[in-house]
Amino acid sequence: MRDENFDIPVTIETSQTGRYLTVTRTAQAASLLLEKWPTTRGPKYRAALKAMRDVLEQRKTVSVGRKAFTAAAKEADVFVREGRDFA
Repeated sequence: MRDENFDIPVTIETSQTGRYLTVTRTAQAASLLLEKWPTTRGPKYRAALKAMRDVLEQRKTVSVGRKAFTAAAKEADVFVREGRDFA
């Protein structure tokens, strides 16, 4: 299993109003998708699960997994921003 850093972190809103989480690693993103994702689980969510599995098993690049995770976050309306600085 390959747990690597995202090239660009992704900040999402948590289930607690006003609380944010910056996702920086592939295993962290996979864990969030499996265990703490909102009930909005459409096609981008399923694609992100597959992409993260492929990244962890070294079949896809980390950037592919991050892009899929970001798309799922937008689909679930929890996406905040990409990048290290959060204000």
